[in-house]
Amino acid sequence: MIKNRGLLFVFAAMLALPLQFCTASKSAQSATREAAPDAITYTGHIRPIMVEKCTPCHFPKEGKKKMLDTYEATRNNIVEILGRIELSPEDEAFMPFKSKKPPLTAEEIELFETWMSSGMAE
Repeated sequence: MIKNRGLLFVFAAMLALPLQFCTASKSAQSATREAAPDAITYTGHIRPIMVEKCTPCHFPKEGKKKMLDTYEATRNNIVEILGRIELSPEDEAFMPFKSKKPPLTAEEIELFETWMSSGMAE
C-alpha cells in the first residue's frame, strides 16, 4: 500500500511538471490577474490621468510632443514618464511642463508605479 501511494505521488508530479511550462496555462493565469476587479488598468486609471495632466502637449491634434495617447505609447514610455513626473517641479525635465497643468498627486504617481509593477493591464 505504501509503495502504491509513493508511485501515485511520483506519477502525479510527473503529470503536473509540464503544466508549469505550458503557455496556455500562463496565459490563463495572466488573464485572471488582468481581470481582477481591483486591478489598476490603463483604461480605468492611467488614461484619465494622462488626459487630464498631459493634454494638449502629448495628445493628438494639439499635441506637438511625443504622443502618449495610447496604451502602447504609455506602456512603452512608462519608465520615462515616471522619471519625469517624480522630479522636482523646479527641474527643467519635470512634467507637466512649466506648470501648464498641476503636478500629479502622490496618489496618482503611486497608481502609475503600481500599474507598472503589476504588469500594466490594459
